[in-house]
Amino acid sequence: MSESIERPYFPIIYVRGYAGSEDAVEETVATPYMGFNLGATKIRQRWDKSVERLIFESPLVRLMKEHGYADTYLGGVESYLAESIPARSVIVYRYYDQTSAELNDDPSRPDIPVFARGLDTLIGQVREAVCGDDAAQRKAFRVYLVAHSMGGLICRCFLQNTDVGRAENRKAVDKVFTYATPHNGIDVRILGNIPGFFSRNNTNNFNRGKMADYLRLAGDPERVDSLNKKYDTQRFFSLVGTNANDYAVAAGWSRRVVGPMSDGLVRIENATVRGTPRAFVYRSHSGHHGIVNSEEGYQNLSRFLFGNVRVDGVLEVEELSLPPAVEQAKKKGRRIRASYHFETAVRPRGARYDLHRRVLEEGSAILRGFDEMLQGGRHPHLFSVFLSTSARTKRGRGPLVFSVDIRVRVPEYEIDRRLWLDDHIEGSYLYSETLTLEAVPPADEKSGWSVRYGLDSKTPGRASRDAERVDMPQPDGAAAGMSFRIPLKSSTRPGLTGALVLRAREWNA
Repeated sequence: MSESIERPYFPIIYVRGYAGSEDAVEETVATPYMGFNLGATKIRQRWDKSVERLIFESPLVRLMKEHGYADTYLGGVESYLAESIPARSVIVYRYYDQTSAELNDDPSRPDIPVFARGLDTLIGQVREAVCGDDAAQRKAFRVYLVAHSMGGLICRCFLQNTDVGRAENRKAVDKVFTYATPHNGIDVRILGNIPGFFSRNNTNNFNRGKMADYLRLAGDPERVDSLNKKYDTQRFFSLVGTNANDYAVAAGWSRRVVGPMSDGLVRIENATVRGTPRAFVYRSHSGHHGIVNSEEGYQNLSRFLFGNVRVDGVLEVEELSLPPAVEQAKKKGRRIRASYHFETAVRPRGARYDLHRRVLEEGSAILRGFDEMLQGGRHPHLFSVFLSTSARTKRGRGPLVFSVDIRVRVPEYEIDRRLWLDDHIEGSYLYSETLTLEAVPPADEKSGWSVRYGLDSKTPGRASRDAERVDMPQPDGAAAGMSFRIPLKSSTRPGLTGALVLRAREWNA
């Protein structure tokens, strides 16, 4: 045993995504890190109109640089098979090796449960390599599963299908993070869900009927994006890509067949597990603008794994005032219908990236009907973000500072099922504001958190007011937390009146 296990720095197992063709399989197994080492370079224009490069070194390198992780290759072999390894290790699950014609005389394409059993075996091997025969360390042992695309389905099969793997290994999984996983299958235009008879190269792994079987979801469910109470949804993160345009696989045919409101392969509506925290980022399924090899992806991953604060933001809508003519029609008893698009973006102070971004033009805005909110109480959940108070100042722990964009598009109104377009200007907003939020950690055990905020329309980039502390019930199983309420109101009519409700709680305690 080389080091003590200390939360939150557990071993990370990376599970890569689907390789379609035989050439893709051989290309995959020919690389040691199977994509987790790929970085990216993009450019941005500076204030003086010059161009600079922004270089993202890769998730693997950043974990090494910032959190002290190491790989597990030694002398050309995987050292965890024969040597001890540190708890801060990144292990690549090389499940495609068994399908390679170069590595096997009789290669095969196993189904998902076979890969899931292999994951179970790997977790056991990692436990032995990290803990040896130290009983205390074996009890403390945990592991993180980080997966791209189909890799997330392998992880879910391992967690949800009790016929594969051992209970002690499932219990050892502390958190799961998935990039662009088709949790509800893959849909294409004309055909809909990938048909079950498309079995070439196991394409039917993404058919909902087959998924229900290997995920052990009873019956014939319309959706298969449920953990079925087999794993804590709050410790499972879904990262969603929203950039279909830059997915270049199959000479662009994939994004054409799958369509917009996707990452080029997985539709946005299919990329999350119900009830889990999630974030949306403007990244494609893979490639130069891919979701794994991105700053946005890494920031969400590292904060979910190692952060110590979770903040959720819900926009409570109290009133959506109508244009005068529409209001008059409503008073006369005519039926009014409208659906609203809510846009949001969250970014930490000093960041050159959005931690979370939902925008109408990228197909990711939140859509709610008038009655859903004002009568049904289904308010938009704007974001769940994970943050860290590890940075320290001369005065101690510094505040968490981040900004939140909140935009509400002007809807298209219907009066008695007829579209009302008088005075309508496409792309305009009922409400548009950026908030600067400053969450200050407690000074001692007796005091609690405090939150200050500022509106860019009043005090740009500065938190100048105290948010109201409110008592709200915490979700089942959640750590104790605090809630704060920030009033919001449009200065024009039609407009919005409501509040941003923040719920902050400890993470990784």
